[in-house]
Amino acid sequence: MAVDYTVIVVYLAGMLAMGWWGMRRAKSKSEFLVAGRRLGPVMYSGTMAAIVLGGASTIGGVGLGYRYGLSGAWMVFTIGLGLLALSVFFSARIARLKVYTVSEMLDLRYGGRAGVISGVVMWAYTLMLAVTSTIAYATIFDVLFDMNRTVAIVLGGSIVVAYSTLGGMWSITLTDMVQFVVKTIGVLLLLLPMAVVKAGGFAEMKAKLPTSYFDPLGIGGETIFTYVLIYTFGMLIGQDIWQRVFTARGDRTAKWGGTVAGTYCLAYALAGAVIGTAAKVLYPTLGSPDDAFATIVKDELPVGVRGLVLAAALAAVMSTSSGALIACATVANNDIWSRLRGAVRRGGAEHGEVKGNRAFILLMGLAVIGTAIALNNVVEALTVAYNLLVGGLLVPILGGLLWKRGTVQGALASVAVGGLAVLGLMAGYGILANEPVYYGLLASLAVYVAVSLATRPTDETVLAAWRERLAGRSPELVSEPVPTPQ
Repeated sequence: MAVDYTVIVVYLAGMLAMGWWGMRRAKSKSEFLVAGRRLGPVMYSGTMAAIVLGGASTIGGVGLGYRYGLSGAWMVFTIGLGLLALSVFFSARIARLKVYTVSEMLDLRYGGRAGVISGVVMWAYTLMLAVTSTIAYATIFDVLFDMNRTVAIVLGGSIVVAYSTLGGMWSITLTDMVQFVVKTIGVLLLLLPMAVVKAGGFAEMKAKLPTSYFDPLGIGGETIFTYVLIYTFGMLIGQDIWQRVFTARGDRTAKWGGTVAGTYCLAYALAGAVIGTAAKVLYPTLGSPDDAFATIVKDELPVGVRGLVLAAALAAVMSTSSGALIACATVANNDIWSRLRGAVRRGGAEHGEVKGNRAFILLMGLAVIGTAIALNNVVEALTVAYNLLVGGLLVPILGGLLWKRGTVQGALASVAVGGLAVLGLMAGYGILANEPVYYGLLASLAVYVAVSLATRPTDETVLAAWRERLAGRSPELVSEPVPTPQ
């Protein structure tokens, strides 16, 4: 295992080095939180694909393939569909808003007062998303070093917190590009063909497994519908995803770069399902489907290649974890703490704002590590995160983008009723039940429409300013100098 250990250690050291290098570039709030809004199509596509394809998409995607066969691709497939929909229909408008958070968008559209409550819901989502990724370190480091779960979480989490705190979005962008390349090589180019060959090829796989493993809809129509509601719509409104859209240097980059990333997700989804199906042939009696990825890597791959594929798994986890962490810290600082203090943005305070956001990343990172140690069930934590996001924020966000008659009262009522309905229904039906997101989303929609129609329309001055921002004719909230490229 010495060669494998060396590959992993070099990879982790490289992540820290990227963080240090990114720190030299992150001199303004814009640089620190959204990479100066200057990413071109190549870096934008790579980093967007990296953040949406995390531990759940890699380890969980292979696990679903092990359990259901090719139809296990649907979870990651719906993530790719959501990213495609966001990129084609909404990303250009989102990028032109020149904001930092989803809650700032809601304030612009509805004329203020929507920020804190929506910020709390978004903060809860991003925190739980970061926690689920951090828990996944335990699985990978257990395979590598037979490491205690708590130590593994602290080690992996500390590295992500370190490079994210140092350079903010610039560090995360640089590390995500490396992680994208490592994932592509490790999972698509190495593990996928090797797994199929070890299983005897597709003909042997079909001979040894039930026909349901090769049915595209074998996982069940209701499950697919739930995945669309949670993940496809979740991609449209998550702070972690929007914050990457904010990094694009223009409309075309946001649209076409995101389209490339979404298409990549579709290929990654199928690859994970095929790897899981091959693992079912090789190891038909594993205790848990989620063990399929680690088992096939540990037992079937040669020395060196095994280390690279495990680095790919780490890359998947770290990219999602760091993206969720900076999103969580941005929301906590800009949407909750600053508003509760009554803070007003002023030009010329860039250095202080960078320090403040850096401190919040460190603080939220410690909270994520502590929560990850306390929790065990990744699926439940991820379900809570997406149910809250979709049930509480989907309607007021898409309503604000698509329906002129929506009002701030309708948006606030929708967030409150949708979020509380989801929490109450999860307590009644169970966290993993489908009903909470179904009924929570319906309640949110009904309240949004009813309250908006029952209250005065949004002031025309607010709507005019909103249209100016959507058209890209209005400057962002703080005028910031564009730093000279180094």
